[in-house]
Amino acid sequence: MVRSEPPLNPKLALAVGIAAVSTASILIRFSDSNPLIIAGYRMAFASLLMLILSASSLNQIRGLSSMERAILLLSGESLAVHFGTWTASLEYTSIAASTVIVDSSPIFVVLLSYLVLGERVNSREVAGISVSFLGASIIAMGHIDKGSNIFGDFLALIGSISLAAYLVAGKRLRRKLDLAPYTASVYGISGISLLLTAGAFNVPLYGYPLKEWAIFLALAFIPSGLGHNSYNYALKYLKASVVSVSILGEPIGASILAAILLGELPRATTVIGGALVLGGIYTAVTSQRGAPDGKC
Repeated sequence: MVRSEPPLNPKLALAVGIAAVSTASILIRFSDSNPLIIAGYRMAFASLLMLILSASSLNQIRGLSSMERAILLLSGESLAVHFGTWTASLEYTSIAASTVIVDSSPIFVVLLSYLVLGERVNSREVAGISVSFLGASIIAMGHIDKGSNIFGDFLALIGSISLAAYLVAGKRLRRKLDLAPYTASVYGISGISLLLTAGAFNVPLYGYPLKEWAIFLALAFIPSGLGHNSYNYALKYLKASVVSVSILGEPIGASILAAILLGELPRATTVIGGALVLGGIYTAVTSQRGAPDGKC
């Protein structure tokens, strides 16, 4: 049987995905809104986009058990914590440091999978985790003279851990739900949670200028819609490990954009520590060579 050619080169889709996701931190920096509002409307608009794409498969949600619906809620709330803390981190630390730390989530996926799911950890994964933590420590040490940077690094770390929790919680659900209804649901839960939290802190939910609404929409459609869906498209044709490693391009792309558009150059400790973090993630992810191709 002759295998049909994909409609779009998956490697090109991967490159588009990296470029699109790399714009997120830049767009957030251009916004003057509260981080909860930025993250909340990003998720809300992304959910609406995925609802349109999943209109024919939303009935899958009704087939979930009460336990699975609880896991779906946990997944969405974990995603809310991820986007809320990471978006806030960009007010306190550099784009390079923030994106490197938040993209260390594969390391925490390995740790949580071991602790929660009982999945075994091999020696290369242990080595990768150790190197990544060393790199993160170097980034933090480079910011020790600036309390705000340390706080931003900490928020990005919380964002990384909560993203890992989202991925681990969703692992079971993805066996029963297609990508579109799953993401529409968790994005919606995340967006509602973030906006309700903003309201609880008396942050206005409306009355923003057109520029802010344009940024919210751009975040939903470019990094969330185009970026993440490009990754998911590539997963159909490329190995999951290849796609996972390619996501490490985001800190590099974001740092280049930050240098060009914002004049923000990373510290030497951020470059050295970031290289160790990314190298550790690469070591851990590529240790799973027997993993099957991802299908979405």
